[in-house]
Amino acid sequence: MHCNFSTEYLRETGGKEYFEKLMDQFQKNCDEHIAAYGPDNHLRLTGLHETQSIDQFSYGVTDRGASIRVPHSFVNSDYKGYLEDRRPNSQGDPYKIVARVSKTIAEVS
Repeated sequence: MHCNFSTEYLRETGGKEYFEKLMDQFQKNCDEHIAAYGPDNHLRLTGLHETQSIDQFSYGVTDRGASIRVPHSFVNSDYKGYLEDRRPNSQGDPYKIVARVSKTIAEVS
């Protein structure tokens, strides 16, 4: 399971500076995100097979091996749109996942 996410601000205002602050906050909260993203993620997030290692955080444009995949459309729209967190697993509770993502976003706003 991946978690595509956006906010009204991210869709309408966005911008590279806001995006970079958001990614800094996601990196800062990496352990909290992993804890909310489902059991046994250490077995899946190995750094192999289109995943980032569980103990690292990265983001990249169309990078399926990153923690956060950034769509081309996001960058081409002046850093506006949605992002994809590729770390949640299929056994994760979607409510816990969304709550953790929302909390991190709120820390930037």
